[in-house]
Amino acid sequence: MKLHSLYSFFLKSTALLFSGAVLLPLSSCKTLSTKDNKVEVWLTKGDESVKLEQQQNIVFINTTNSFQNIEVDASQVFQSIDGFGYTLTGGSVQVINQLSATKKQELLNDLFSASGIGVNYLRISIGASDLNSEVFSYDDLPAGQTDPTLSQFSLTKDQAVIQMLKDILVINPNIKILATPWSPPVWMKDNGNSVGGSLKPEFYGTYAQYFVKYIQAMQAQGIKIDAITPQNEPLHPGNNPSMYMTPGDQATFIKNNLGPAFQAANITTKIIAYDHNCDNPAYPLAVLNDTTANPYVDGSAFHLYAGDISALSMVHNLFPNKNVYFTEQWTSSTGGFSGDLDWHVKNVIIGSMRNWSKTALEWNVANDASFGPHTPGGCTQCKGAVTINNATGYDKNVAYYIIAHASKFVPANSQRIASTQGDNLSTVAFKTPAGKTVLIVQNSNSTDKTFNIKYNQKTAPVTIAGSSVATYIF
Repeated sequence: MKLHSLYSFFLKSTALLFSGAVLLPLSSCKTLSTKDNKVEVWLTKGDESVKLEQQQNIVFINTTNSFQNIEVDASQVFQSIDGFGYTLTGGSVQVINQLSATKKQELLNDLFSASGIGVNYLRISIGASDLNSEVFSYDDLPAGQTDPTLSQFSLTKDQAVIQMLKDILVINPNIKILATPWSPPVWMKDNGNSVGGSLKPEFYGTYAQYFVKYIQAMQAQGIKIDAITPQNEPLHPGNNPSMYMTPGDQATFIKNNLGPAFQAANITTKIIAYDHNCDNPAYPLAVLNDTTANPYVDGSAFHLYAGDISALSMVHNLFPNKNVYFTEQWTSSTGGFSGDLDWHVKNVIIGSMRNWSKTALEWNVANDASFGPHTPGGCTQCKGAVTINNATGYDKNVAYYIIAHASKFVPANSQRIASTQGDNLSTVAFKTPAGKTVLIVQNSNSTDKTFNIKYNQKTAPVTIAGSSVATYIF
């Protein structure tokens, strides 16, 4: 018999409480009576038979048993949380706009409303990312021309993204937005190309003003940019678009140009360094170690296509007054649901949070069935949280559920609290502004596991299915 809690069988039995192969006499169990002892359970199984479905509640009971404990300790408080979400790429907007008006509104409500999965943090590109159908910046010129005063600056090519952000803000006015460029206008670069190259020193000041104009233009549209990073993946110049930016160049740009330009324009948008893989924490550390750049920098952003998620803690521990953010991880068209669910929940959700991150973001919101659109040379295997099939149809993919198990239950300004780990059970816990406790557990075992949620000396025995993730709210 497979049950989601010991207590559910307790209600059906007059002699024994059963879980797995362990029998507990009723005399050893006492149910705690108040409604506050109920635990809400939401489950997704790796075999896809259950996807973000609410299960029967479990309850805290006074019991002694031999199960492992996952102990949640609200007295140990760590970072506050900004949010969970995705990158709203230009390609995502393009395919979502192919839905009928009714279906589009349904999807946006599902993604961004409190009655849906409550996504509360978005990353967007400044100009095109590689998941746009074409490459562009906000100041494109014929070859050989320059525009040091940015007189030709225009957001025209991003009007569809701007309109969708406005639609999203109607649903969630408090959503936070991080913006990052894949490349500046090519006339600012030493190779004159959207792929690779570096920012010419003579255009550092102009590029800083480019950011200022962008933030002010978005604000004029009613869209507040909470934070920016100076460059997406600065050590990956092979994407289209992309740009190479060394840590020394980034520190110089921030301290001499970007930071002072924001200050002069009274812009409070945060500047976040790096925005690349966990295998090179020396990069953000070099920026933070620059004593002139440091005061302008809010923190560091990371991806996990290389390295280990513990790099976030390494940087945090050396600069505990600076924040860390996890800003991108893609699921592949060649990946499997179970394996991706396990790895991403363990690393992107639980791993980033346990290593001080304020955000956990998967990559693109949506694409079509061919994993487009993308630029020439852009990602051809990036699978969105949602696949748009036609005007009336879309499918929810694994990235939807990876984020949903956190975003639906952990609102902005929640605080991470302590939780112990188990036998191939990865965990993270939060206290919400409303006073709820949220525990996320990933079972990497292929078999069901029974454990106790232990909180304030109360115990809730529970069984989680193999290769599954569960969120518990109490």
